[in-house]
Amino acid sequence: MAVTNNSHNNLTNQELSIQLSLSGLSFCILNTDTNTITYLHHVDFTKKTPSDLLDTVKHEFNSNSNLQQDFSKLTVIHENEWSTLVPKPLFNEDNLADYLKFNTKILKTDFITFDDINQNDSVNVYVPFININNYLFDKFGSFTYKHFSTILVEQLLTLEKNSNTSKVYVNVNTESFEVIAFNSGKLTLYNTFNYQTKEDFIYYLLFTFEQLQLNPETVELVFLGNLDKEHPIYKIAYKYVRHVSFGNRFDTFAFAEKPTYSYSNFTLLKSF
Repeated sequence: MAVTNNSHNNLTNQELSIQLSLSGLSFCILNTDTNTITYLHHVDFTKKTPSDLLDTVKHEFNSNSNLQQDFSKLTVIHENEWSTLVPKPLFNEDNLADYLKFNTKILKTDFITFDDINQNDSVNVYVPFININNYLFDKFGSFTYKHFSTILVEQLLTLEKNSNTSKVYVNVNTESFEVIAFNSGKLTLYNTFNYQTKEDFIYYLLFTFEQLQLNPETVELVFLGNLDKEHPIYKIAYKYVRHVSFGNRFDTFAFAEKPTYSYSNFTLLKSF
């Protein structure tokens, strides 16, 4: 987790969380007086460059009246595949680029940061959308930012801490999905895959099962994301994996308009 600081201070009961990716944006506003999610808004688009993404963020703030108010707290969630988990005993802050270069293409000019994940004594090293951080810093001043996978892993580690079985969570996005595997409460794998078809999806999923020596007949598969039992991804997973279910955010908020599913918007709603 990183915190920017500036001189903007506003007394208000509204907190804003923003989730950024190259294929979509999400905005969520929490009224802390009533503990109610008053606004939940998604913008989906064809995959953009970071520069185009910044233009879209600016357009939302310039045109959306819900975002043109004061907020007591801003949290920014960076969703991309430019991240990797490092065991804390092996972590050295001087070697951030070295950790990333093995599984993602980075430039010498990229800004690299990290989040601590205390539940399993690890560090999440990643590249944020620094151009958007800079814009939000100028607009709001102080705010907190994290990588999407930090929230996802932290929350699932908490849910699984007393488990004595193997379980695989899959967080489904429009063009990618994350696989988070656990064995007796311990994280055994976190990975992101891009896909275009349901056949791509099941290939990567079953490959992961094979590599981790997991039996599709016995291991529970848990979906997160905006999908239901009629979704092609769910249907093909159910064809090959015996125990398939949906997760639960276990919401502690009221909602002005409740989301359709109790397992969608997982990281966004868990960021407060």
